[in-house]
Formats: sequence, C-alpha cells, structure tokens
Amino acid sequence: MNRFAICFLFLIVVNLAVCAQSWTDSEFKKANTAGNANYLTNEEKNIILYMNLIRIDGEKFYYTFLQDYIDNYNEKVKKYRNYNDLKLTKTNSYYLSLLKQIKVKNLPLFYPDEQLASLSRAHATDLNKNNLDTHESSNGTKFSQRLAKYFPNKPMSENIDFGYSNSLDIVCHLLLDCGVPALGHRLNLLDQKYKFNTVGVSIQRHPSYSWCAVIDFVAQPMFSANRIP
Repeated sequence: MNRFAICFLFLIVVNLAVCAQSWTDSEFKKANTAGNANYLTNEEKNIILYMNLIRIDGEKFYYTFLQDYIDNYNEKVKKYRNYNDLKLTKTNSYYLSLLKQIKVKNLPLFYPDEQLASLSRAHATDLNKNNLDTHESSNGTKFSQRLAKYFPNKPMSENIDFGYSNSLDIVCHLLLDCGVPALGHRLNLLDQKYKFNTVGVSIQRHPSYSWCAVIDFVAQPMFSANRIP
C-alpha cells in the first residue's frame, strides 16, 4: 500500500472517530435495536442503527455521519473527468432541502423482524438473479402484495438502494435521495405519518450495480411477538 493510500485511510478513520465522539454511548446503544438479530449480517444491523440515529437526532446526524459520507464520496469521485458534475456541494438542492426536513428528534425507532427480513432477502436475491432494479418481483408481484401476505392490513413501504454494500453509504444515499424529486426514500427514513416501526433489511450482490439493498417498512402494534428487545 502506497503512502497516499495509507494517509487516505487514516483520514477516514479519524473522520469516523470525530463523528463517533459527537454521539453518546447511550445513543448508540438505544439505536442498536438489531444488535441481537442473528439473522442479519453486521452491515444489515448497522443499516438499522444508522436509520435509528437519524430518528434520535436528525440534525446531529446531518452534521456528523452524513457530512463524513459526503466528504468520502467527493474524495472517491475526484478521479473522474466529470468530477464537478458528480461532487456533492453545500449548494446541492437535495442537501439543502434535507436540512429543512431532518430537524427531527426522538422519533420512534425501527426494530428488526425476522419474517420481514426474509421477505427483503428474497426480493434482493430475485433482483440479483434476474438483473432487475424494481420494486416488482420477477413474476410481476408488487412489493405490497409480497408483504401483505405476512403483514395484512398494515401500512408498508420499501426502499431499494443500488451500488453500495456499506451500511452508512446505503443510508446516506437514501437519505439525500438525489435525483428523486418525490423524496420517497428519505420520507420513509424520516416517517412520522405512517408510524413505521418494523423493518426488514437485506444486502445482496447485483450483476449491473455490484450491490443492492432492500429495506422494507411496516407499521405494527408496539409489542410485536417477533420484535428483538
């Protein structure tokens, strides 16, 4: 590894350490609702952790972990000729609109559910196998039909992210929602309208985008039998 690579890695570690210092141990513990969900990978557990940190203190997340994601993203795309088009700046309209929406605090948290995670995994695997990038299954089944079989008459939604396998990258990419005028992915993460509190998560390979992540959301009664305490 050359000296530049070592320095770059050191800077990433330092930046993450600075982010972590802005959050308390109790906040991390509170956000880690998936810590004991042994049916999830560590990155899948961390997707839920980062989504919960947003809901604990959205503005603090904006100035810590999101800023770290943006700095690292901009560093990575410097190698491309169209860097000026690709880079994320503080004048980016999605970045600015997010600041207005993310000033949330102590929202209800997301909890993992094994059945819902199984449904997320099945869809992510289907996307991989059939090289799809849609909420519909390869057989034409809509996401609401897939989920309603096990979660009937419940509010539900689904986020799908392509291109990332790292939990922080996935969450921040969905949170910014660049290029998605309706901001549907962002609104799911910041949801207060539908009272989403149960999530399924799966990260799988994808032939066209390298990786895909499926996150399913359902609103359930507060004390679900499948919930990890």
